[in-house]
Amino acid sequence: MTVLVLTCEEDLTADIVVSTLQDLGVPLVRLDPADLPGRVSLSAEYAENDFHGYLKSGERMVSLGSLRSVWVRRPGTPGARTAEQSAWIAAEAEQALYGMLTSTQARWMNHPVAAAQARYKPWQLRLAHRSGFLVPATLLTTFPAMARQFAAAHRDLVVKSVSGKHPGDPPMVLPTTRISPDTDFSGVAAGPTLLQQHIPKEADIRLTCVGEHLFAARKKADPEEVDSRFTHQGTWEPVEVPDAVHQAVNSYMSAAQLAYGAFDFAEDPDGAWWFLECNQGGQFGFIQLETDQPIAQAIATWLAVEP
Repeated sequence: MTVLVLTCEEDLTADIVVSTLQDLGVPLVRLDPADLPGRVSLSAEYAENDFHGYLKSGERMVSLGSLRSVWVRRPGTPGARTAEQSAWIAAEAEQALYGMLTSTQARWMNHPVAAAQARYKPWQLRLAHRSGFLVPATLLTTFPAMARQFAAAHRDLVVKSVSGKHPGDPPMVLPTTRISPDTDFSGVAAGPTLLQQHIPKEADIRLTCVGEHLFAARKKADPEEVDSRFTHQGTWEPVEVPDAVHQAVNSYMSAAQLAYGAFDFAEDPDGAWWFLECNQGGQFGFIQLETDQPIAQAIATWLAVEP
């Protein structure tokens, strides 16, 4: 049976897993949905209470009935490379491809429906509470009065992007920024604003969950630094996962119906891990390179299991 890898052409992280699958002798097909239609072709027939489907990428053809798993790594948008760009073609290609794939019995890392839900940061925060994580007090609002009230109660705050994107073109990550409680919050009315209690950090924690396996890494934080994504100081080192966090991760992943998740935590001076977010498609290559944790091996092994 075959593993289907959906990702872009230049993806070094995917390359590591693909190489591992090849070493395991597992058949695989790698393609970018952006090449549909064109370099990628498809066909599916629903007749006589049965379903038969096929995907072709370059010279490789795979029967959808032979898929054991689908890894949604970093796929392009279907129809993105057609000679004449068309929103209609893009919508048709996406419906056709993912509609066919979700008709199979293959295992997903991660299923598109679960992945879409997991991207919503407000939903993440609520599920994190229910799963047993420590979660900083958070307010999402367009009411300036609510923002002022929240600031008065918690004093030390950061402001974040709800979506993680900047309104530029192409989209960029908006850094988390520390603000004072006497900030003028009148601008909150212009758009949804996410305010969160600032957690003084001793360290950043990245925890990568692959099925039932957890790989945690710790990097000592600069006390003056707020958003570690924009600093390159320090090195990542393996760290043990506290039992309470282990249980919370299991609960979160089960409720979210995810097979893969990259969790970010802030470790406070008392050693407690505070939940910041879970990226259902987060990078792991840099963690593996610095810590030698076998994350790619775990992903490949999960994908290689037959349904």
